Amino acid sequence: MVQPTVAQTGFRSSEGGYKFCLATSKGVTVKHQDSGSTHLNRRQLLLSGGALLGGLALAGGLAGSGGAAQAATDDIRFWHLLSGGDGIKMMAMIDKANADHTDYRVKPTVLAWGAPYYTKLAMASAGGRPPEVAIMHAARVPGYAPGGLLDAWDLDLLAEFGVRPEDFGPRIWEKSQFNGQVFSLALDSHPFVMLYNTELAGKAGVLGNDGRLAGISSPSQFLEVSRELQRVTGKHGLSYGYLGDGAQMWRLFYTLYRQHGAEFVLDPGKPAQVDRDVAIDCLEFIKSLLDNTISTKSGDGGTAIAEFASQGSGLLFTGVWELPTMKTAGVPLGASTIPTLFGTPGAFADSHSFVLPHQAKLDESKRRGVYQFVASMLKGSLSWAEAGHIPAYQPVVKSKEYAALDPQADYANAADIINYDPEAWFTGSGSDFQSYFAENVQNVFLGRDKATDGWDAFMKRINAVLAMPNPV
Repeated sequence: MVQPTVAQTGFRSSEGGYKFCLATSKGVTVKHQDSGSTHLNRRQLLLSGGALLGGLALAGGLAGSGGAAQAATDDIRFWHLLSGGDGIKMMAMIDKANADHTDYRVKPTVLAWGAPYYTKLAMASAGGRPPEVAIMHAARVPGYAPGGLLDAWDLDLLAEFGVRPEDFGPRIWEKSQFNGQVFSLALDSHPFVMLYNTELAGKAGVLGNDGRLAGISSPSQFLEVSRELQRVTGKHGLSYGYLGDGAQMWRLFYTLYRQHGAEFVLDPGKPAQVDRDVAIDCLEFIKSLLDNTISTKSGDGGTAIAEFASQGSGLLFTGVWELPTMKTAGVPLGASTIPTLFGTPGAFADSHSFVLPHQAKLDESKRRGVYQFVASMLKGSLSWAEAGHIPAYQPVVKSKEYAALDPQADYANAADIINYDPEAWFTGSGSDFQSYFAENVQNVFLGRDKATDGWDAFMKRINAVLAMPNPV
């Protein structure tokens, strides 16, 4: 087994959630080099779409970490931000790819989720010391591709290794492109979903004849089902943690916003194009859930996960990556997309995607090895599905083996209704955009501010960013 280099400890989960396990390297010394060896100008830093001062300081201190200079010449360096259970799964997939293809050896480096990862990746590309391949969230790619920090994928070479555009769902393939070129290849989609306790749901009388949660198609019906579950648990009907977590707030909000069929367009130099009435309606609905009966008024992500795992609630709004946590906890588990409450099926999601950091001196042999490695990972993504994610590679999703996964197969349709963040250089998973949302909306959820005031303050902040010179 190839041991990953770990450039920073103390990880959260792959989506900034609340995992409590970490696979670290034993016997690996991470060497730090002076940050002066990496040159990053202001424009390139802005193009990274997430370089906060704290992240910049970290990245500068790690400019040479992860074996960038020390890697053997025949190694393919692979950076990713997957830790906890996801990190363990990823390592097993890498080991299999290495065993299947002896003409290359992939050596992974694990970096902390969020701004530190994206800052370091930008600095490595700009400084001419990038890995041969990396994982990025698809929604972050628009902050990198315009500045030349990424190379486009060659579709002919991909086809040579058995990967074609038709192997991906329409929404995922569309997101892989920027200005007519393919800059990312999705390994998965990981939507915001609803987990439910089948045993508690049975006692509450809200299961259908097929043993799955009965169809819910309106806000009032969802409130009714939640209250029935609360009567069974004696605590809460729904677990939803958001406190101090802009990502969690945004995931639920954007799911409901898009279910209204509303658009959210961020065009640099222009005010955001949004439906204010729909946005306020969504905030008010979420606030109505946080009544200390349906759901706690002020819980965080860890509290929500612990409550659902201990059967203190019957429903959980969360990312698919928490599925293994609940299986390990022994919860009798069902899963589905978040019910279509406002007419249009929709779910927030992002994708872990393979990207090609720009190589100033391209090694054609290594680049070819990267294509072979990525094709192998896509074709072997049934293992990734076991961690809860929906494989992007459709031949896997359409397989009998995937159909047998319970309850993963019950939300596979989410890939057809996913909605990525509004496209802008400052949006995407772990971005400033989600932090801005938290700064202005958390007090709405807590009942301290009016929904109108919170939303208008958020829009004022976003419009101020949009009015800044476009780094492209």
